Amino acid sequence: MGEFWVRALHPEAMYYMDVRGAASASHIYGKNLVATESFTGGGYEAPYTLKKIGDYWLAQGVNRLVFHTSAHQPLDTKPGNTMVGTHINRNITWAEQARPYMTYLARSSFMLQQGLFVADLVYLLNEGAPSTMPFWGPGLTPPLPEGYDYDFINADALLSRMSVKDGRLVLPDGMSYRVLLLPEIDRMTLPVLRKIRTLVADGATVVGPRPAKAPGLTGYPDADREVQEIANEVWGDLDGISRTAHLYGKGKVIWGQPLPDILNAEHISKDFEYGSALNSSVSWIHRQAADTDIYFVANRSDRGLDTEARFRVGGREAELWHPDTGAIEPAGYTIADGRTTVSLHLAERESVFVVFRRPAASPTRTMPSMIGTTLATVNGPWSLSFPPNFGAPPNIPVAQLESWTANADPGVKYFSGTATYTKTVQAPQSWFHPGARMMLDLGTVKDLAEVSINGKAMGIVWKAPYQVDASGILKPGTNRLEIKVTNEWTNRQIGDRLGPPEKRVLAPAGGPAGGRGGGGGGFGNQTPLESGLIGPVTILAIAHR
Repeated sequence: MGEFWVRALHPEAMYYMDVRGAASASHIYGKNLVATESFTGGGYEAPYTLKKIGDYWLAQGVNRLVFHTSAHQPLDTKPGNTMVGTHINRNITWAEQARPYMTYLARSSFMLQQGLFVADLVYLLNEGAPSTMPFWGPGLTPPLPEGYDYDFINADALLSRMSVKDGRLVLPDGMSYRVLLLPEIDRMTLPVLRKIRTLVADGATVVGPRPAKAPGLTGYPDADREVQEIANEVWGDLDGISRTAHLYGKGKVIWGQPLPDILNAEHISKDFEYGSALNSSVSWIHRQAADTDIYFVANRSDRGLDTEARFRVGGREAELWHPDTGAIEPAGYTIADGRTTVSLHLAERESVFVVFRRPAASPTRTMPSMIGTTLATVNGPWSLSFPPNFGAPPNIPVAQLESWTANADPGVKYFSGTATYTKTVQAPQSWFHPGARMMLDLGTVKDLAEVSINGKAMGIVWKAPYQVDASGILKPGTNRLEIKVTNEWTNRQIGDRLGPPEKRVLAPAGGPAGGRGGGGGGFGNQTPLESGLIGPVTILAIAHR
């Protein structure tokens, strides 16, 4: 188990190595679950914010999220308190709308628990104390090239669990790697060095400097002499400068070559490649279950992304599995030279599983793309109603959609909770024809929306694009839209802190029962967050192209 925060109060590398260390421990010891204390140090973030953060850590190997600290909630007093964890409990504003996000996490975690993690590189940890991942300093040495993944391994697992089969470093539970990387030090214990000699002799590729002596005084001075004898035997005349590769037994040791050059020379192609449009805001991970390859790809940027992604899989067709909806759809692809190129069209902060499980009937497949044509923009006026005892008026007209924070009434400006927009829309007969597909697009929503059309519940939208399929629900003539929008507690906390005591909505710190009501939380933030239905709301006709 590892840990990650919403707002890092410590170096980000600390959490990164903490999580990668937990994932590696799981992988090398044959465990299936990688848990994290998740979303520590946050406030009342909405699912859309949490998704962007969580997707990154899912791509680092996490497949079980343990919320910090949802169980610490003895009070029914809103907004409640969760120590220093992100507030995910029954008292948050979106507790009753949490199912879609929780289902997204459940599907993603389930997929990432299948089969085995795929990595080409395994880094041996320094045997010194503490024997741990490089939390500070330069990080991985040598640095990990793009398109590859890795694990750490400790001396215990190296000695007791690792062997070589067909040139691959293998573990009893099925994990395997192509290259073992040694720490950049000149000391190594004799048991580890003897094991490395055996691995190389059996066909392993090992990268790292020649050891010069044993650490400590165990067996001194004979231990140092044996270290030098084995080093001369395995590393030969390598100096890491002019002579950088040496064959020994069925394998080889390499010292002083750039890692990308080594991987290229060993014909170890990138596991995942992508076009220049992608950058560090895209995260990925690869797992393999029997003859099925599962890639998780997440766009963590605030803009849409179109790219040609290349996967180290050949001979199988590609499918897109959507963890937000559970939908599975065929993908367009091209197979060449043992690799499969898939066109990915990801909305902002969208993630998808690219799955290869069925033999490809053809080396290429083209899928029609979907295009949306705007039929109408749903302009004001709207009617906006607020629940009682939350500081806002019962009902206000809205001439045009904008954030609640732009309203002059403090009860609206600092409102937190669920407010309801209603409006009737006239739909002309010309919109409707056999097979017509229509989408209601809400534009920008802060933070979640529960939609109904003509009294039929259309579900909850919690991330971009904020759309619901209105096909067969919209009808010619008059249609009634009802959109319940929920924001987070932050604005009401700010309003209570800035306003007079008699205008406070939330319980003061301490609460009526002596607990902590949390009315002054929000980490001291003074600026209210955009909230409400901001739009524009449009009705789209959807067609294949």
